Amino acid sequence: MTPLPPGRITLRDARRGTTRDVKLKPFEIAIHPLHDPDTGLPVAPLTWFDAAALCNALSATEGLQPAYAHAADRRSITWDPAADGYRVPTEAEWEYACRAGTTAPTYGALEDVAWTSLDDLQGPQPVGQKKANPWGLHDMLGNVWEWCWDYADPARYGDYRTLRGGGWADEPWSVRASVRRGSAPDAMYRELKRVRRTVSDLHERLFYRPLLGAVAKIPGEEARLSPDAGRPHTLLHLRRRRRLCRTGTWTL
Repeated sequence: MTPLPPGRITLRDARRGTTRDVKLKPFEIAIHPLHDPDTGLPVAPLTWFDAAALCNALSATEGLQPAYAHAADRRSITWDPAADGYRVPTEAEWEYACRAGTTAPTYGALEDVAWTSLDDLQGPQPVGQKKANPWGLHDMLGNVWEWCWDYADPARYGDYRTLRGGGWADEPWSVRASVRRGSAPDAMYRELKRVRRTVSDLHERLFYRPLLGAVAKIPGEEARLSPDAGRPHTLLHLRRRRRLCRTGTWTL
């Protein structure tokens, strides 16, 4: 895990043609996507639900308060922003961590920082092989998509959750800091990735990156985490994309 400084990020919604500014307090995020310690390959495929369950399991191993609570049907999940356990990052946290102070579509030449269709690959690659962003985070772009907490677009896609970062099979136009994709919480993708916080057997990248997406830890956060933050959310796909973070607080 690496600590990130407080800051602001502007999120854009291309379909609606709107933007919103989010103020972020300091938080921690994994340096690499969650990966196999022997092969270095990102852990995939994972559903959004898997990511939430994994975050809670990691929290339990370290004596931290789980960020997520599951209803009896195991499909409705609520997030406790006050918990100090692992969780997947919000879109604002993810993009803030990905850009690392840069303003271009990517934080470096794509061929240097990300695995994409340009590399003509047959699957995900070991983490940390491409150049890190200015904050030392690897594979924020390319290799595997990462789950985030936010809903993609409730008005159009219901309970679909957001994915960020692009994958090894995606064209360059789809591997940019601002690109977002939505998917059912119980859907699996071969190229998913990160979380926030660490575990010896799984390694860190559960939160914010692929499928666990990234899990961020942000001390104190008051913001729109999703269209209806605080309410139980029905998750359909949750495979683990992988990157982890730990919790804090945000303000819009």
